[in-house]
Amino acid sequence: MPLYDIMLMLKPMVTRESAAELVARVARRAYQRNGVVTDLKSFGKVHLGYGIRKLDGRHFQGQLMQMTMMVPPSFTKELHYLNKEDRLLRWLVVKHREAVYGLEFINEDDGKYEFNSFRRHSISSIKDEDVDEYDDDDDDDEYEVDQK
Repeated sequence: MPLYDIMLMLKPMVTRESAAELVARVARRAYQRNGVVTDLKSFGKVHLGYGIRKLDGRHFQGQLMQMTMMVPPSFTKELHYLNKEDRLLRWLVVKHREAVYGLEFINEDDGKYEFNSFRRHSISSIKDEDVDEYDDDDDDDEYEVDQK
């Protein structure tokens, strides 16, 4: 299952209990589809770059939350019910493209000799012609300024 981030921008006056209920509802639906919520972050109130107009007025602040979850790809199509949620200003789903999970992540040989190979490549890439033979700091005398 791929890893997704769901960004939720809630209205600034939404209480913590109401926000927790909304997040729990999304998480419950993910669990029903054999998904797992791996992380939940709340960034608190943020100031928006522009006002978002809703039926109850224009909002220049919002509460930003991020849910990270592993769910089947079809789960993102089931989030259309969030459009009718009056506590939300905006929501966005972002897929992690380079995420490593499952047996590939647990493989013990990954990175075992990673530092050794880096050092070997970095030392071998330096050639003798790259070193400047005239690069010495003994010629400071010719730049001295007479102080009168």
